[in-house]
Amino acid sequence: MRIYLTGFMGSGKSSIGKKIASQLGYQFIDLDQMIEDRHKTPISRIFEQYDETAFRIIENKTLRLTDEFEKTVIATGGGTACFHNNMDWMKENGITVYLKMHPKSLFHRLVKAKKKRPLLADKTEQQLQQFIDEQLTHREPYYNKAHIILPGESLNLTRLYDEIHKIIEKRKNLQLSK
Repeated sequence: MRIYLTGFMGSGKSSIGKKIASQLGYQFIDLDQMIEDRHKTPISRIFEQYDETAFRIIENKTLRLTDEFEKTVIATGGGTACFHNNMDWMKENGITVYLKMHPKSLFHRLVKAKKKRPLLADKTEQQLQQFIDEQLTHREPYYNKAHIILPGESLNLTRLYDEIHKIIEKRKNLQLSK
């Protein structure tokens, strides 16, 4: 079983993913780190040398490789769910969790980390808030397809584990009835 964490950049997918993996006895994979390891280059350099379109193709191909993993929590990039039918694929191949956060909460997290994120590096605070608002408007329809949607600001890990276990049990029962 794979658990795919989705949500906007800065929503806590990697830090929450490590906690979930530890609690469940799963391994943890950060998709962005997997891309960097496979291509031996930072994502920021992929954006510099090519463009976002090229990155999204690489991201899609790398995501598909995760179907080889079992008992794994995968933190996806903020845009992963929104391209190449990735969200539908993740739903078919695992459990999807959307860590939903208010745009102001995302702004407060991201304003401190702009330099590390290629899509944000050169934005003023006003541009950053506008970018978050616009991107969420575009991305939320994809994120909202997730099996589980929980607030990222006040995430209750016990509730998340319960939701994950319910879906796992439901899938086991479906397989038994076939």
